[in-house]
Amino acid sequence: MNGTDEVQGTPDWRVLVVGGASGMGKTGVARALARRYDVPVVEVDDIVEALLAVTLPEHLPEVHFWRTHPEAARQAPASVVERQIAIAEALAPAVEAVVANHVDTDTPVILEGDYVLPALATPEGPVRAVFLHDDDEAQVVANYLRREPDAGPQHHRARVSVLYGRWLAAQARAVGVPVIAPRPWEDLAVRAAETVAGAGHHR
Repeated sequence: MNGTDEVQGTPDWRVLVVGGASGMGKTGVARALARRYDVPVVEVDDIVEALLAVTLPEHLPEVHFWRTHPEAARQAPASVVERQIAIAEALAPAVEAVVANHVDTDTPVILEGDYVLPALATPEGPVRAVFLHDDDEAQVVANYLRREPDAGPQHHRARVSVLYGRWLAAQARAVGVPVIAPRPWEDLAVRAAETVAGAGHHR
């Protein structure tokens, strides 16, 4: 990811959301952008773990769903995607609270995760977003295999990821949030940074 190690100075946003489905390269690009802007990364997975630790399933059934219904992950891909959407919507108030805190305290951060919804973004405002989506299912299988070789090819998981990614991408485009392709990997962080800058200056 060329050109991302040089610190660019204080960004004109306070929260930069890097969203998209699993296996799209969010974590890598978020870390590269964090180095570029010298800001921390908040992973939505950590917010999920914190909520799981301090609530019971009856309090937040959607957030606890994968723990209380582990077999559901093997259902038809469309059903799994419906559950992912429900979880993202249930998590929205917690994610919004984190975003509001960083805006209110004027402390820049990059927020990364599968369960971030595009509606958080405010074009030309303090919260920007870029979503990653690759519609090539075989490529997502390869991404998982590279990241988790011991698990073998994960075709079902990749299908779920592509379907959920399509939904997120459609939601993003509907609210004017840019969606970019992860490949080529080499310049992904640069493309993401330029896209966010363009979204802020030209909308």
